[in-house]
Amino acid sequence: MALMDFIKKQFIDIIQWTEADDGTLAWRFPMADMEIQYGASLTVRESQMAVFVNEGKVADVFGPGMYKLTTQTIPVLTYLKNWDKLFESPFKSDVYFFSTRQQIDQKWGTPQPITIRDKDFGAVRLRAFGNYNFRVADPKLFHTEISGTRDRYTTADLDGQLRGLVLQNISNAIASSDIAFLDLAANQLAFAQALVTQLTPEFAKIGLKLEGMTVQNVSLPEELQKILDQKIGMGMVGNDMGKFMQYQTAQAIPKFAEGAGGGGGIAGDAMGLGAGVALGQVLAQNLQQGLQGNAAPAAPAAAAAVKPDDVMATLEKLGDLKTKGILTQEEFEAKKAELLKKLV
Repeated sequence: MALMDFIKKQFIDIIQWTEADDGTLAWRFPMADMEIQYGASLTVRESQMAVFVNEGKVADVFGPGMYKLTTQTIPVLTYLKNWDKLFESPFKSDVYFFSTRQQIDQKWGTPQPITIRDKDFGAVRLRAFGNYNFRVADPKLFHTEISGTRDRYTTADLDGQLRGLVLQNISNAIASSDIAFLDLAANQLAFAQALVTQLTPEFAKIGLKLEGMTVQNVSLPEELQKILDQKIGMGMVGNDMGKFMQYQTAQAIPKFAEGAGGGGGIAGDAMGLGAGVALGQVLAQNLQQGLQGNAAPAAPAAAAAVKPDDVMATLEKLGDLKTKGILTQEEFEAKKAELLKKLV
């Protein structure tokens, strides 16, 4: 009877997985009622790992290579099952294959604006999106924590969980980076690195390795975006104070044109534009003289060219710039002191 049972049994002598490019992370080898033959061949290809699960417990993990399944190959199974009895198959285990190659171009994003805490602005609402790459690094942990006994587990099955991890950790990433949010928003590479630093241990908890992350876009509230645009503009002119004043004047010209042309028409627009240009020239000239300091005294002719009415007009324009936040209080006071000296 035992011989007939043995003849009826179907034995597996080759165990392998030809991986398809469909986002499969874990795949269970189809056993049905078959049993693994003693000395069977196990082939694990590059970018794969195999896990043997016997009686609900992970018995062994195999990296890339070809193995003959014997008591010498899997000593832990010798303890679980008696392999050397006549006509008794080694074991009825489940064999799971795991893809360890990079899963690229996985999307993440913020469906709704999220609020983060920032040291400069307090609370900031933002939207962002990008992509990331990951791989299965610890198949045993991934099996016990995520994929379990399912026949097949894919990136699509995991997508919602990983997106949630990214969103949950954005605020912590910015806070722990100790970098001002404006600097992160202006430098998407730094933003992405802050996310990688925060998320790497979270991915490791479920047997995954985060290989890389990109931030493709950061959308800010309009008022904060204006500040960021000004910061980027100032970064382009660097430490050249002459260019700084030119930049500030260029920002102010449209506002002067609107104010001066209150009644509308070409004349009003021209008046506003002329005021802006004149102010820019006066500020640039005064700043240049301040930078030169005592190196070269101002020519008497230049000093005589400054009229009291011009100085007072310039002070009024500087006051408008300070009120609108284009000049700081310190900048206004410095220019005011310089101009008042010319009235003495």
